[in-house]
Amino acid sequence: MGCGRESSSSNSGVSPIHSNNCVCDVVRAILDIQTQGVNEGCECPTNCFLEPLGGLVSPTRSHNADTRVFMLLTKDGTPFKAFFKEGGSPDCSCFSVFFRVEDVFDGCCATLRVLEPLTHDNHDVQLISHGSDLDLKNLCKVRKFAATNSCITVDLNCFCGVQCIKDVFLGVCTD
Repeated sequence: MGCGRESSSSNSGVSPIHSNNCVCDVVRAILDIQTQGVNEGCECPTNCFLEPLGGLVSPTRSHNADTRVFMLLTKDGTPFKAFFKEGGSPDCSCFSVFFRVEDVFDGCCATLRVLEPLTHDNHDVQLISHGSDLDLKNLCKVRKFAATNSCITVDLNCFCGVQCIKDVFLGVCTD
């Protein structure tokens, strides 16, 4: 069980729709919203359960959104980061803390697409400084996102938080 919670029984009784892990449930809901677009309202403007997709776009909902951008937080509250390659160039690689869910499977595993963080004028934002430290000042410069070809498979039980950032159109193919 994630985040220090202990399970009183095995995970074999966990339904494929609801797990004993809130991060897993939220990421599964994001996937459902991205693929179904059910229409409901919500009080918090960045609530991950806000429907339809495009509902996080301010001030009005965008019907063109195909992605709910989110971050995963580790037990100590640090954003989870993943590696991606930029534009196919072998000598230019980066890290990001922004993701798009592609699939949720086997209870609480997920395939996530790493999203490239960009400024308002489409310049790269380098989020990592001093080796592997997250540069919070640069994190605040992120205004746009681009889909990369880099994906990562994660166990959602390993995370304690999920923060939805923005609904955007990335032109990512969906089933």
